[in-house]
This record gives sequence, C-alpha cells and structure tokens, in this order.
Amino acid sequence: MTAELRHLRCFLAVAEEGNVTRAAERLHLTQPAVSRTLRQLEVHLGVRLVDRSTHRLALTAEGNAFRDKAAAAVAAVDDALDPARLFPWPLRFGHAWAAVGGHTAELLRRWEQRHPDTPLELLRIDDRTAGLTGGKVDVALLRGPVRAAGLVTEPLMTESRVAAVPTGSPLAGRESLTLADFTGETVAVNHVSGVTTLDLWPPELRPARTLPVANTDDWLAAIAARRAVGVTTSATARIHSYPGVAFVPLTGAPGIPVVLAWRRAPGHPAIADLVALAHEVVGS
Repeated sequence: MTAELRHLRCFLAVAEEGNVTRAAERLHLTQPAVSRTLRQLEVHLGVRLVDRSTHRLALTAEGNAFRDKAAAAVAAVDDALDPARLFPWPLRFGHAWAAVGGHTAELLRRWEQRHPDTPLELLRIDDRTAGLTGGKVDVALLRGPVRAAGLVTEPLMTESRVAAVPTGSPLAGRESLTLADFTGETVAVNHVSGVTTLDLWPPELRPARTLPVANTDDWLAAIAARRAVGVTTSATARIHSYPGVAFVPLTGAPGIPVVLAWRRAPGHPAIADLVALAHEVVGS
C-alpha cells in the first residue's frame, strides 16, 4: 500500500479527538472507514500508532513521534495548494512570546525594505517550538533548550533574566533581585512555552509553590493580581509591558540562549536571508 494524504488526515483526527467515532464525524466518514484507514497506515509504517487498550485512544510512543511529522506534511500540502499563497510566498516567522525583543521592529523594517516581494508574517504561537514542528511556520525564534527532533538551529544571542513582580510589592522597590529572594514566593510557570522551571533554583533555595499558566498573557495577569512572581527574559520587559507588573534585574541567574530554528526538510527559500538579517540587526 502507498500511504496517501487521507491516511495522515485520518491519523491526525484520531490523535486530536482521542476517539474514532468523533474523528469519523469530523472527517465525514464512517467509523469502520476510519479504523480501516488508520490500520492501513500502521501496516505501511510497520508500527502501532494508537493504543486501543483503553476507553480513550492514546498515542503510542511511535504515534507521538509520528504526529509532528504528519502535521507538518499536511500543513505543507495545504499551504502549497492554497491559491491565496501562490504569489507572493510569505515567510512565516513564529515566536511564542516577545519575538526578537527590542530588535523586532527594526528587523521587520529592514526586511520590508530589502525583500518587498516576500512578506514576512510574524506569528505568535503558544507552543514549545512556536508552531514549527506542526508546520504552521517556516522558521521560529526559540528560547531555551531545543529538544525537538528534525530541526536545524542557529544561535542568535543570549538574553539576561529579569524578575517580574507586582508593582507596590517590597520586591518591586529593589534595584536588583536574586533567586534567593523568591524562596518564600509563589512562582508563575508557563509550562507550554516558558523557559523557567524550579530547576533554575538550587534545591535549598527552591520556591515551595508554583502557579501553572499556559501563556504569557496569563502569566502577566497572575503577577499583576499578586498571585505570583515570575522570572523571564529581558525581552519580555521590553515587549510585554503590563499594568501592575514591575520588571527588576535578576543577578546570579544564567542567561537564556536564543536561537533561530527551521525544519531539516526543504523549506522556504528565504530562510537563509532572514537568518542573515537577524544576525545583522542583533549585531548592530
């Protein structure tokens, strides 16, 4: 059997719905047709993608590994067949938060001057790879360690860490803070795309409580509401000013590596131009 696009769409529907019946309704197919198509794909790949032993279907380890590849392939086909994207061909630049910090506006201005026929679309996507592994963007700016497989990374810069605290709190009036100042505090942690975890603190100084959030907006709101404090990059302070949140320099904490990343497979021909320009703008 030759795997076709319908096999990938079927697998992704099952993965997202966690249920064959709902996947069939979404695809306007019968339940047996979805099960048969999924099984054909598994036979073609020679691995089990879905664990059918539980009431709610769950992906196997192989299924989780294949999911990003399938999503990227489907997104690439949809993008290629979208009449609106025939010309010009936009370069989609993803980020989870803060973009390129204070360099963002200059990067966009220079790109438009030098590449007027290739629109640069800046897309904020709350995801560990800013939409890159799912095929939603062509290149992404990522902070912190990049562990996703199949990506090429290019170091761009290192950003310092800053503390984010509620305005009016005793910590907000300090000229600088250290990690030890957070020992008795609740720390807001973005588990989706953030770069701060409790591992940042030595065990003896580790805050006792965390407040999980899903994105930068919720993170800022939690701090402004005095529910927590936070640690972030200097770029956040420049891009995401927020009423009720004060940013204070944080000393003694390691910097945050910032990289540009793209998929190993052939991609947008202007990726190299964007990488070169980003280095030029940051360097200047």
